[in-house]
Amino acid sequence: MRSKSRLKSGDEAQIYGHKARSPNNQTRRDFTSGLPLKLLTGILSQICPHALDDNYLSLEESMRDGGCMLCDMRNLAQCALVSRRFLVATQTILYHNIRIDPVHYCEREVNLAEKRKRKSFFERNGEPVDAPKQRVEQISRTVRDNQSLAIQVEFLKMPYMTRETCIADLARTVSVLPNLKYVDLPDGIYSDDRSCSTLKQELEARCPDLRKMKYVHGAERSFALLSQSRPWQNLEILELCRLQLEPNTLVSVLSSFPALHELRLEDAPMIDDSIFHHSSVTPAFPPITRFILQNTPRVTAAGFEAYLARPETREVLNHLTILDTGVLPSELYRILGASPYLKSLRINSTIQRAFSPSAVPPLASRSLETLHFEIESPTTSPQELRPPSESHYQYLSSSILEGNFPSLVSLYALCTSLPTLLLPPPVAPFASSKGPSSHLRRPLMLYTKSIPEHDWCLTIISPPTPANRRGSATTTRPISFYNGSTQLGPQWGDKARDSVIVGNGFGGYLAVPNEDGPRPSSPRLHKHKHSWSKSSKGWMG
Repeated sequence: MRSKSRLKSGDEAQIYGHKARSPNNQTRRDFTSGLPLKLLTGILSQICPHALDDNYLSLEESMRDGGCMLCDMRNLAQCALVSRRFLVATQTILYHNIRIDPVHYCEREVNLAEKRKRKSFFERNGEPVDAPKQRVEQISRTVRDNQSLAIQVEFLKMPYMTRETCIADLARTVSVLPNLKYVDLPDGIYSDDRSCSTLKQELEARCPDLRKMKYVHGAERSFALLSQSRPWQNLEILELCRLQLEPNTLVSVLSSFPALHELRLEDAPMIDDSIFHHSSVTPAFPPITRFILQNTPRVTAAGFEAYLARPETREVLNHLTILDTGVLPSELYRILGASPYLKSLRINSTIQRAFSPSAVPPLASRSLETLHFEIESPTTSPQELRPPSESHYQYLSSSILEGNFPSLVSLYALCTSLPTLLLPPPVAPFASSKGPSSHLRRPLMLYTKSIPEHDWCLTIISPPTPANRRGSATTTRPISFYNGSTQLGPQWGDKARDSVIVGNGFGGYLAVPNEDGPRPSSPRLHKHKHSWSKSSKGWMG
């Protein structure tokens, strides 16, 4: 205990003495003592929301908009000083998802960046201290000294440069984390780089509960050995990029992961439809919930039909992405007909010639909710009247107007004329409608653009009503990230640049009243208007 006489200032002594004599300084009742530990943990988790993220995304991909994650973590750590029950609850939250952010996303970073510099008498500027590296070293020392905290760690995320330079510290850290599910790893571990061999051995030996892994070109040998060693039986997500593998090797390894539900296969020219065929000798391709194929030209619609012919696969597949594969857009109806539980589908293909929509059955799916139909065609010459991709979008629009997609909510297409194709031609008020009609039952969110580099433009297609048998389309321009309140001035308001073009269903547009009054005009424009009005009044007499 320090004496009041040794305090530096008299005011501080008076305050100290007032606190000692205050009757309000008595021990009060702790109303949180009666709360269950699970409920107390849920309340404290609201201080640090990012600690509850259970996704398998990297630090850069799991960024949250608004707030400072380091400050939230500091505030949560201060709650551990309240009582022992608070200590147990906060440790459960803090060590469940360890996130090492490089900087503070608030004004504190300005002062802290200056304090981190190593200054001397001869060098006033100084070199900044690598704060993320120091935090990795502290985390490594903490979990190695306290096993009760190490078993609570399930997610470990850090910046790209930190995981590339702190490979040794990362290996020492994961060696004591038996319940680790996801960790941000350096790129060398995916290609069997020698600098990451120790880290990979620690992951295979000490982290059996890992849920996501990736293999790229150079790791063919270690990937082929997975069917024998089987280090991660709870693996859920697997990404394979540019691997030179035989189809039999791929299927044998995939069948050794019983919990696998998401697979990404990219740049695999040797993989063909034989991976979907099985016999009594070779294992079957496992059921996948989210299947992504990119740049696999030898995989066709016939192979998908063989894969979806099995009940255990077609009942599980919910999300399918086929980018630059051997599946033609004119054969897409075969995949949709064989997958009754498909919720989202994305196809991206470059076609060279058009086809006749009447020659193939229409597209149909009762379960599909999101469709990315991104069909491109090479640059057309001046002699060609229509691009080849236009026939595919006519095929798509006719399938939608026939009511073959009752659950469809969002549609993405590389065709700016698709909104007009989804509206049947106008009908005279007293004429009998013998032409094509719309069978839409719910509003359709249509996102279109001309080339992949542009932003999506939203058009809301409304179903027909008794008063409007044609339906209507409401078009908005692409989303703008320009803040009018800061760049243009406060008089423009927060949503000054938000504009909506409302169609009337007959090719025209409706006038939207402005309740807040006209926008402020520039002084030069106001001056010209004033001078013009004075001259016009004089001319009019």
